Amino acid sequence: MNDYETYPLGDVVLQSGHLLPQAHIAYKTYGTLNAAKNNVIVYPTWFAGLHTDNEWLIGENKALDPNRYFIIVPNMLGNGLSSSPSNTPAPFDKSNFPLISMYDNVRLQHQLITQKFGIRIIKLVVGWSLGAMQVFQWGTSYPEMVERIAPFGGTARTRPLAQLVFQSMIAALQADSTWDRGHYKHQPVDGLAAMGRAYAPWGFSQSYYLEKLYQSEGYDSLKQYVEEYWDQVFMSFEANDLIAMLRTGIHGDISDNPVDCCNFEQALSKISSPALVMPGSSDLFFTPEDSAYDVQHMPNAVYRPIESKWGHCFGIGANETDSLVIDRHLKRFLELG
Repeated sequence: MNDYETYPLGDVVLQSGHLLPQAHIAYKTYGTLNAAKNNVIVYPTWFAGLHTDNEWLIGENKALDPNRYFIIVPNMLGNGLSSSPSNTPAPFDKSNFPLISMYDNVRLQHQLITQKFGIRIIKLVVGWSLGAMQVFQWGTSYPEMVERIAPFGGTARTRPLAQLVFQSMIAALQADSTWDRGHYKHQPVDGLAAMGRAYAPWGFSQSYYLEKLYQSEGYDSLKQYVEEYWDQVFMSFEANDLIAMLRTGIHGDISDNPVDCCNFEQALSKISSPALVMPGSSDLFFTPEDSAYDVQHMPNAVYRPIESKWGHCFGIGANETDSLVIDRHLKRFLELG
């Protein structure tokens, strides 16, 4: 039995103009929606993440406390639960799956939240990595609806280096001899392992590897860590689903929408809600410098980097020290409202 629900969206015309037939969003809720419908927190998932991966930040006495808030975790399109290459009917399945933009993700989440639940005000939208990019998109697309946003470990636009990282991950996967242009008959396991290796140097920082911080996770050597973690980390996902999410990330830009027409600074300036932007101090591809630029062009934003040696992965809930800092900042931010 699934621990999540699905919301049917029907046939959706995407930002690209392509059709996504029988579209749906998979989501899970935590807590109870109050009578005023004003205790809502939206927490989108990230690349290669499911709603369960967000649960480290949800719990009693945490910032995202289901005893106080109604928390909605929508699964990003392409992640295998929401509409994805692996669950969309032909001829839009597999490598024929259309490009999904951040704008598409948030527009369809908005449809879920307003039509399914009748919600008109969101107290907070929060998220990490590509989830953070969805948070920025919420802020610029629906500023009248969102009371505050808290993106961490992600930027409002995917800069060129991050685009190259995502492209290298796709290239590593597609180099598998069984790839067959995405029409593989069995999972391309060698390619999935290669994708993990391509991501490993970017997911964590130089200090993380130099100081052997992976030993705190139970790995004795770098060789063991790479083979038992990074070679396996993407094996639970369909290869085409991973590529669909990476394509969304490569094209990530909150200004790439029919209103802002790629005027990035204009899109940032429309995020009028109070914003708490928390980059990881050692993040190598969603860098603190890029986050500082984003904040500079937002009228009501606070820049608060998280000092961490865990690189980009400071935001996955695996390092308790980082997790406690993030939770503490979010508690203070919510208390201001």
